[in-house]
Amino acid sequence: MNKILIMTVAEKYIVNTYSNLFDGLTSISKIELLEKLAKSLKKDKKSRNTDFFKSFGAFGSEKSAEDIAKEIKESRNFNREDLKF
Repeated sequence: MNKILIMTVAEKYIVNTYSNLFDGLTSISKIELLEKLAKSLKKDKKSRNTDFFKSFGAFGSEKSAEDIAKEIKESRNFNREDLKF
């Protein structure tokens, strides 16, 4: 079923503002812009969500947090000569 898409006042303002900016672009630039907009429309929602969560820099691993912390602690190497109290 098709949903009726309604633009908010803010979206209309943004579209009009960008439209005014596009007036100064060359035809080639406008075609490039159209291609990028078309690609963004084809991008599925799942992919957008994945990209959103990737931006947080989460660390993915099958290991437990305790195992990862243990590995980090065990891999530490201290040179006693560098430690001066």
